[in-house]
Amino acid sequence: MRSKAELKGKPFPVGIRGWVLISAILVGLWAWLYLGLSPRQLLPGDASSIGRFLAAALSPALDSQDPGLGEAVRYIVLQNALHGLGRTVLFAAASLLLSILGGFVLGFLATSTWWAGDTITSRGPLRRLLRQVFGPTVSATAKILATLLRSVHELFWALIFLAAFGSGPLTGVLALALPFAGTLGKIYAEMLEESPSAPSKALRDLGATRLQVFFFGRLPAAFPDMMAYTLYRFECALRSSAVLGFFGYPTIGYFLKLSFENLYYSEVWTYLYGLFLLIFLVDAWSGTLRRRLAT
Repeated sequence: MRSKAELKGKPFPVGIRGWVLISAILVGLWAWLYLGLSPRQLLPGDASSIGRFLAAALSPALDSQDPGLGEAVRYIVLQNALHGLGRTVLFAAASLLLSILGGFVLGFLATSTWWAGDTITSRGPLRRLLRQVFGPTVSATAKILATLLRSVHELFWALIFLAAFGSGPLTGVLALALPFAGTLGKIYAEMLEESPSAPSKALRDLGATRLQVFFFGRLPAAFPDMMAYTLYRFECALRSSAVLGFFGYPTIGYFLKLSFENLYYSEVWTYLYGLFLLIFLVDAWSGTLRRRLAT
């Protein structure tokens, strides 16, 4: 162990990771100063409005605050909350189904495990053409497509589909599914690339085909991690589908928007509490499943 005298005068070994962290902090500070950010910008012009909003958290509404309705419809806010949350789950589940299918295809095509790796010793002109031209071209194209899909946020996809096709359920589902498919495709490809190669090599030595090596060698090894990440994306899909309500889709965000615009803050907190509870339950459920997949 070196003494203090030996270490004195020597520079601290920051390393590459340290310099990356320092650079990120400096860029963040520069951006903060350039944008002129200040906590005082969060203070509303009417301080009483934020007080009323926070006070309403202690008295969430089950009945409508609209004086025109009165008690004509009992528990209408609770009914709207349950309906909106149910639609939020349906939008998230439908979009995740499409994104899993699209992501798996993109992930399969983007990875090199189906044309390279253990097939490096393949002989014959067609096999060499697959390994040297066709395989790399398909993989590069799939990676570019996945990048393009996830480079556009789901809210922008929602705006595009809303302007082009209206606010139908399918447009909302597609707005979530497209960027999620790009993200899943990228992650699936990386997990397949990083999965253990020993089972694939054993199958190749036994004379298995490329598809057999992929589906019985690579895929089973990467499957637990792929499913664990997919469960996390379901949580993300829930939050994104809730936000779709602000664009007119019938999720919990739609009722949140209407109540907030009318300053019915007690209704807003009812919907927020319902969303908090839904996310908490799904997080606990998916966390349990991820732990089981990891063991």
